[in-house]
Amino acid sequence: MTDAVRSSNANLAMIYTGHHRWLLGWLRRRTDNAELAADLAQDTFLRMMTSQRDFYLDEARALLATIARGLMIDHFRRCALEAAFLDMLAQLPPEHVPSPEARLLVLETLNEVDAMLAALPVKVRSAFLMSQLDGLGYADIAARLGVSLSSVQQYMKRAYTACYRIQYGD
Repeated sequence: MTDAVRSSNANLAMIYTGHHRWLLGWLRRRTDNAELAADLAQDTFLRMMTSQRDFYLDEARALLATIARGLMIDHFRRCALEAAFLDMLAQLPPEHVPSPEARLLVLETLNEVDAMLAALPVKVRSAFLMSQLDGLGYADIAARLGVSLSSVQQYMKRAYTACYRIQYGD
């Protein structure tokens, strides 16, 4: 093991032992759920361990809070999406309710699409949603967004590329 790797591992160990209790409390106050806080804390440290950067002790709390905040937002976004999906399923006649396996696949796909949309710039996401959900043409989208037709075409290409990556990978 190289000195740099050994040093990085030592820093991570020191960050974990020195800040785990703090992070757990920070998450518990924000989630009001001890089990969720524990899961998010572990996921936060796992994310740090698997990243490809060096960590410095003096930035530990800011970095931990940033990672944990993102994980917490993702968790609550997934919960809201799942609740909306379950509400929609409750309105279906029993014979049209998908199997538990199909529901899981749909939820996984919805989460992937949601993450993809969240990662797109606002105008790209807006153009894509106006096209797909509202059925607007590119000229109407351009007028609503106050951009050129060629910009809308570029936005849509970017959005479709993101959709393609969900379906077929990079």
